[in-house]
Parts: sequence; structure tokens; C-alpha cells
Amino acid sequence: MKIIILGAGRVGYSVAESLVSERNDITVIDTNAQRLRELQERFDLRCVLGNGIDAKVLSEAGARDTDLLIACAAQDETNLVCCKIAHMLYNIPTRIARVRSSGFEVEQPLMGPEGFAVDAIICPEASLTRYISKLIEFPASLQVRSFAGGRACLASVRARLGAQGTGLTIEALRTHIPQLHLRVVAIYRRFADGPDRFVRCDGRTRIEPGDEVFVIAGREHLKEILKVFYNAPGMPARVVRRIMIAGGSLVGQRLAQELASEAKGFQIKLLESNAQLCQTLAAQLPPEVLVLHGSLGDEDLLMEEHIEDIDFFLALGDDDENNIMASLLAKRLGARRVLALINQRSYADLMHGTQIDIALTPSQAMLGELLAYVRKGDVQAVHSLRRGVAEALELVVRGDKKTSRVVGREVGSLRLPEDVHIGLIVRGLPDELAETQADEAAQHEPEVIFPRSDTVLQSNDHVVFFLPHKRLVAEVEQLFRVGATFF
Repeated sequence: MKIIILGAGRVGYSVAESLVSERNDITVIDTNAQRLRELQERFDLRCVLGNGIDAKVLSEAGARDTDLLIACAAQDETNLVCCKIAHMLYNIPTRIARVRSSGFEVEQPLMGPEGFAVDAIICPEASLTRYISKLIEFPASLQVRSFAGGRACLASVRARLGAQGTGLTIEALRTHIPQLHLRVVAIYRRFADGPDRFVRCDGRTRIEPGDEVFVIAGREHLKEILKVFYNAPGMPARVVRRIMIAGGSLVGQRLAQELASEAKGFQIKLLESNAQLCQTLAAQLPPEVLVLHGSLGDEDLLMEEHIEDIDFFLALGDDDENNIMASLLAKRLGARRVLALINQRSYADLMHGTQIDIALTPSQAMLGELLAYVRKGDVQAVHSLRRGVAEALELVVRGDKKTSRVVGREVGSLRLPEDVHIGLIVRGLPDELAETQADEAAQHEPEVIFPRSDTVLQSNDHVVFFLPHKRLVAEVEQLFRVGATFF
């Protein structure tokens, strides 16, 4: 696919890094020559120096035969105007704009063909807020991803010694705890001589303490499932009530605003070092949010605010080093769980396996929304996992026995790449491509199926995969692609 990326900042860099690894033809436009040089030195892509709202610059970047424009410059106005020019002058088929302002929605007429001609809006701050909200809802998890309109979830959890599921094989897990409706799709194991490594999963694979276990399940069962790997028998599942947000960044503000509006009884404290920003936040945020003025690394202040009683400490400032140090300090002082927002991916990799429970990079939360537009076939959702190495993918089965390689076939007979797991199938969701079927499907509750080897795939099934390596994506997409005819 031929893709133009406007903006070589943090977001543009992360997007380029992910997409270029999939052998896409990438061109990056930016006004900063140094940023472009750094990109060209590291990745196999083309760079154009100039302003993205200049038609000549877009033409030089190859806009006439481009498939996808991703406008993620620093200014909303630049991204919106770039999409409009790309549509009017070059008819680029798909146009995505990064928009920070909450006043824009893609459904508005202003975003339509007669307006700015934006097909999709991405807001990294909103993506991060949604991502962190799920971690608060499921506090035992390291990450949670949604599929099939939120009916199914992929989650990872660190298996703890003494938990009911730790020490069992996957086969024994099904035998000893048959009421659990889940599928273990991957295990990453810690080794003394290097980073976590992928462990192939079958019925004989044993879940050991310290393993990062990836499970797929219906959303309503997820808390009970995570408890099996995280809590000792008889211990209640962890619940988050007391939250401290360190850093009054846009992400910190949005998260505090949303948590306060949920009416779930959260006790929220927001710590910010800038006195003027503190006054602004205190005036703008709901009264349920206590705004504190002080340094993120002020040990005395953290002790005064009873950091030892905090269920979740979230370092969401704009400075990576401050977030890392604040999280380590909070953990040492007794915070039960800590998360550090880290923009620089190399720093996030270094923090993996330390006392910081979750090292989160913005690209982790946002890239999936973009990848769904890059993938071939009928892709409903994509989530980048394991710092971009692995991926979870939701594909919709299309066609019939004549036009599809999978319709009417048993799961066990599919020629899937080694290590690729079908986690679950959601059957009976409304078919957006057929209104009459959608009306019929709306009368029945969709069914979540954990497939066996003899499960037969049907048209409009939503199939969720786990792929330990991104290079396997093309093979899976090719298998599920509808053709003129197959025999």
C-alpha cells in the first residue's frame, strides 16, 4: 500500500515505524529537516521537506497514486486542510486526520466530502484515555483489548505463585476449572539471560509463575478469569477505588474528567508541578478531583497524601524521565500498582520487567485504529501487542463456499501459519453489508464460540486471531480473502 504520512513528530514517527515494517511504500512530509534525516537513517522510506497543505509538496510526495493519507502534524488545522486538498486535488481514497480538539466527530457534516473530507479521526489522547480506563476496570491485567463491538476481550496477566491457574497445564486448566470460558492463546516467559520469549501453546504447556499469559474471553467473564491467574484461592479480586494521576497533561486531564463522570466512587487526586496549570485544572475539573500542587518526585508530599493507600498510580506527564522516576518512587512507597506513560519506545523496553507494572507508549493505544485501514480484507479491529511485535486481529468471514477458502470449512482443516491461534468466534452480529440479515440478526443475541477442530465457519462470523509475529498477518489475510471462485 502507498501511504503518505504528514508529520514526523512522536505520532508520525511511531506510525511510520509500524507501517514500514509491513513493506508499505511510505513517504513522510515535514517542515523539520532534522526529523526527516533521522527517519531516513533508520527506516526504508522516502521523505519530503515542506508544508503538507502545499499542493506542490503533496504532488512531490506522490499524492496522485497514493492509497492512504495519515495527517498527524502538530496542528489540527493543518491536518484537516491537508485532508481536504488530498480529496479535492488528488482524490486519495482514504484520509485520516489527527485531531486533538474534542469538538470534532467524524459523523459531523463538517467532516464529510463537502467539508474537510476526513474518513477517520484519530486522537492519541482519547485513545490513551480509553486504554487506561480498561486497565482500571480490570486492574489485574497488563493490557486489555476489545473485539466484536466490546463483546470479546483479549487480556494479558502476569501469572502469580499461589494462584489457582498457575502451575497447571492448559489441558489441566480446562479440566480443573471447567466453568472458565476462555482460550489461552499465548505465553511469554521470563528468562534470566534475556527478555521474555514466546512459548508455543498446546494442551501440555504449563503456566509458570511470572509468565505473561494472553487469554481471550467474553467481556462478562474476564474479571473472574484474570483472578484465576492473579489471586490466591479465597482472595477477592482487586478493585480500584483510590487513584493518583501524576501530571496535568492532556491525557491526565481527560482521564480525570472521564473517571469523575463515571460515578463509580473513585477517589481521584491529580498532582501537577506548574502552579498556574493547577489553578486552571482546579477550575475546569469536577469537584470530585482533588488537584495538588507539587513535584511528581516529592517524597514528603506523596507520604502526606497516603501513597500507600493508592490502588493505581498513573504517571502521565509529558516528560518520560519524570514519569519513570515518579512511578518507581510511588511503588517503593507502597502504591499497589503503577503505570508510567513513556513516549520513547527504547525507554519503555528498558522498563519492562522492573518494578513499574505497566510501561505504556502512546503508539500502543493508537496504532490499532490506524492498522485497520491498512489491512487487506474485511478487518474490523487490529491491536498491536508486545511493543509492536505481535498482533491481535478481528476478521469477518465473507463470501460462500464458491468464493471463500474458509466458509463451510472446519477450523481444524484451515491451513493457518504455525503458532497462529483462533481465539474465539462471535456469530450472529449484524451484517453491515446486508440490511435484511442485519434485521434478522438483531433479533438474536450474538453467540461467543470457542472453536474446536470440528467447528465450521459461516459467513459473517467474526474471527479473532492472535499472531505472535506481524509477518504472519499477510498469510492470514490471504486465506480469508474472497475471490471470484475457489475450488
